[in-house]
Amino acid sequence: MSLRQEMIDALKIHAEAHIEKHRMNVEIYLANPVGVGEHSEVMEEIEKQLELMAQYQDQLEILHTYF
Repeated sequence: MSLRQEMIDALKIHAEAHIEKHRMNVEIYLANPVGVGEHSEVMEEIEKQLELMAQYQDQLEILHTYF
């Protein structure tokens, strides 16, 4: 495998891992919104996590389309 392909694969894995991290955060908020005391605005926090997921999804789509 070429260094180029290894770098592309690493970028994909990185983005996928961040998507999963933020997805789990949303799952936690959805499962137990009262248990997250330092976040009084649960819906806003969920929206932030979704925005972060979208950023990494965009990166994956660009990698897939152009590389």
